[in-house]
Parts: sequence; structure tokens; C-alpha cells
Amino acid sequence: MNWSKWIRQAHRWLSIIFTATVVANFVTMAFGQPPAWVVYSPLPPLFLMLFSGLYMFVLPYVSRGRSVQRANG
Repeated sequence: MNWSKWIRQAHRWLSIIFTATVVANFVTMAFGQPPAWVVYSPLPPLFLMLFSGLYMFVLPYVSRGRSVQRANG
């Protein structure tokens, strides 16, 4: 499995973890004021998804630039 496929798979799993932590956050809010660790638990997967998402967003532009350079070179 190459690097891009690994990052895509990690991004998918992080999105599942993020969704689960957000749902858990709302469930605990239904019972009163949740502890701080529950409130902030969605942030680590969200930040990791930010970096992997930006990587996947930029990847087509970088690969297009490389293919143009190869065609001209």
C-alpha cells in the first residue's frame, strides 16, 4: 500500500472516530454539563483530519505539475 492510500485510509478512520466523539459529546450533554475531556475529545481527530485532508486536496495539483514538467522535459 503506497503513501497516498495509507493517508486516505487513515483519514476515513479518523472521520469515524471524530463522528463517534461528537455523538458522545451530545449524548453526555443530554445528562448535564459534561467533563472537559469529553468536550475537547473531538479536537485531536479533527486536527489530524485537517492535515490529511489538506494533503489529499493538494495532491492532484502537485501531481499535475509534475506531469507537465515531465512532458516539457
